[in-house]
Amino acid sequence: MANELRFKTARDLFMACPAVARDMVARPTEQPSIEFCRALLAGRVPEEAITFCAYLLPERAAVWWAHECLSHLIVLLDRRDQELLALVRDWVSEPDSAHHREVSQAAAMPPTTPAAWIALAAGRHGNGSAMEAPALSALPPAARAVSAGVLAGLARVALEDRFSVLSAFVEMGIQLAETEALRQSADAN
Repeated sequence: MANELRFKTARDLFMACPAVARDMVARPTEQPSIEFCRALLAGRVPEEAITFCAYLLPERAAVWWAHECLSHLIVLLDRRDQELLALVRDWVSEPDSAHHREVSQAAAMPPTTPAAWIALAAGRHGNGSAMEAPALSALPPAARAVSAGVLAGLARVALEDRFSVLSAFVEMGIQLAETEALRQSADAN
């Protein structure tokens, strides 16, 4: 299964996405991507596994993953973040619909909350109809916004629960990466 991932090794991901090197302290290895991600989770800075997952997943899947992570923290989010998550959910379901314009408008606001970061990632990923090219180039990579949103949500979790929630989020990201690999493999055949 791991051979079907879009980035077979951590080094492959770092080569394809140079921004990840600015977002993580860990250096890439020749380990398979999933193995590397789990090693990050077990390492000194387990939060880097969140960042690695954000880059490992295709952009739309990464936005969905972040949505799912934050949905597990819904009681820790304010009403506006809950509304943004609903917009993101609708956008992931139908990225070419009117929801894209709503997400893009939400993404134009400064990302100051977990869901605002996710909306920024969704708005950045967009179909190009709502945001001008210069505005898109000024935004952080979608993976960076996804990582920031998930980590900002995680920061709201009680310290004694944080590692178990972090682990669950990473495992969810790994499962989604494997599912995406299967789906892309089936689409190719």
